[in-house]
Amino acid sequence: MSLFCRNKNNNKPVIRQVIDLIPRHLISKSINRFKTDKYCHKYKTYDQLVALLFGQLCKCSTLEDISIGIGVSETFISDLGLSQSPAKSTMSDGNKNRNYQVFEDLYNELLKYYGSPLSKYSNQKVVEEVKDFTVLIRDSSTIALCLSMFDWAKFRTAKGGIKIHTQWDEAMMLPTLINISEAKVHDSKGFEQVVFPKGTIIIEDKGYWDFKVISDRIQAENTFVTRIKDNTVYEVIEELDLPEHNDQHILMDELIYLTGKKAKEEKLETQVLRRVVAYHEEKNTTIEIITNNLDWKASTIAALYRRRWDIETFFKQLKQNLNVKTFVGTSPNAVKSQIFTALIAYLLLELLRRIKTKGKAAFSNFVEKIRICLCYYLTLDYVIQRIQPKAQRIKRKQKSMNFNEELPFF
Repeated sequence: MSLFCRNKNNNKPVIRQVIDLIPRHLISKSINRFKTDKYCHKYKTYDQLVALLFGQLCKCSTLEDISIGIGVSETFISDLGLSQSPAKSTMSDGNKNRNYQVFEDLYNELLKYYGSPLSKYSNQKVVEEVKDFTVLIRDSSTIALCLSMFDWAKFRTAKGGIKIHTQWDEAMMLPTLINISEAKVHDSKGFEQVVFPKGTIIIEDKGYWDFKVISDRIQAENTFVTRIKDNTVYEVIEELDLPEHNDQHILMDELIYLTGKKAKEEKLETQVLRRVVAYHEEKNTTIEIITNNLDWKASTIAALYRRRWDIETFFKQLKQNLNVKTFVGTSPNAVKSQIFTALIAYLLLELLRRIKTKGKAAFSNFVEKIRICLCYYLTLDYVIQRIQPKAQRIKRKQKSMNFNEELPFF
């Protein structure tokens, strides 16, 4: 891609080169859509985006950290594309008042813009029987909040929290839909859309189990793969043969009818479904999976459900490497703005990691390397490809430092 150059030195710091991966016309498009620069003269949407991304990439825990980090010198401020460094109060007002949807929209625009290379370099192992299908995974992750500071996010009597409802695209290996709610919202209520275009495969945990949704998806010709709830009432119609020599982790494969009261209310009692029981070696447990697909191999059904671990890995990477557990603002708008800029940062870092390292580097190690070099004036290519965790020998003799000399004060 032409946006990467191979020279060692650059007239922009690494962080500016990462931010420049966001095409300016996409930023302008989102700004115009939500009018977020209207009546704003100094701290514009781009300024806030830079400040929040700086906070994410440098893992700043307060607005003061961001203000000091950006305002380290006039040269650095200019090289970030800003006319001045942001004050704490200015950033606080922007996080509270500027519509977070501008950052949500920008994230979605970046998904469209970089969708092809992200999918091409995802390094995801294809499940052969479903390689031509769209596979979506739905899950959520809860983030605890201090109830005294985030009183709008009441979860339990003495606890606060938010829940990030996430729809994961298996081909792109990134979230394509995010909904942020109070933690008390049930997983099954996290999204308005429950059916998809014909042929879509939806993978969910049993927290999403709902007879009405199952009925709607069957009518829409969607394929669902989910865990069956322990109290689900069903009748076995036929037990299917298991392979003799392959797929020994498949313990049971059978066709069933749902016979419970709620299933009958949705007229599902005559719908043939499939129950697959698979052994999970890593967790030393069995998983009971239910699906409306009667044709694929049982191992394909099990492999699809195991893809749920991809979204769990994403949540882990997001929380460990970016700032989504410590917030620099307490209003709902500030929290959502920070989460969506974290997603933008995640997308940009994944884009670099996949293309420049062919996905070989672990995400956490890759992020730390970028973070350490953020303020250096080196090309992204040099930082990613040439800097390695090994001893570097000085090629020419340097002047020794005399510790008795008085050092100049800067």
